[in-house]
Amino acid sequence: MLMSEQFRHLSEQELAMLGVQHLAYVRPMAEAEGYGIFAADGTQMALVGDRSVAFAIVRQNDLEPVSVH
Repeated sequence: MLMSEQFRHLSEQELAMLGVQHLAYVRPMAEAEGYGIFAADGTQMALVGDRSVAFAIVRQNDLEPVSVH
């Protein structure tokens, strides 16, 4: 079975867990005037005032930062 076919059979919960141990999402938070750092499952882990600081924090924790617009 091809990898793309395997992804089609993931449950919603399994899909949410993809990348949890490898990725962190950084997105602007208009209501808080800063940048949120989120786990791949959507859990907010931190809020910082500067995008570059957010990326540095993610990398310091051995995760790959991904920007979300």
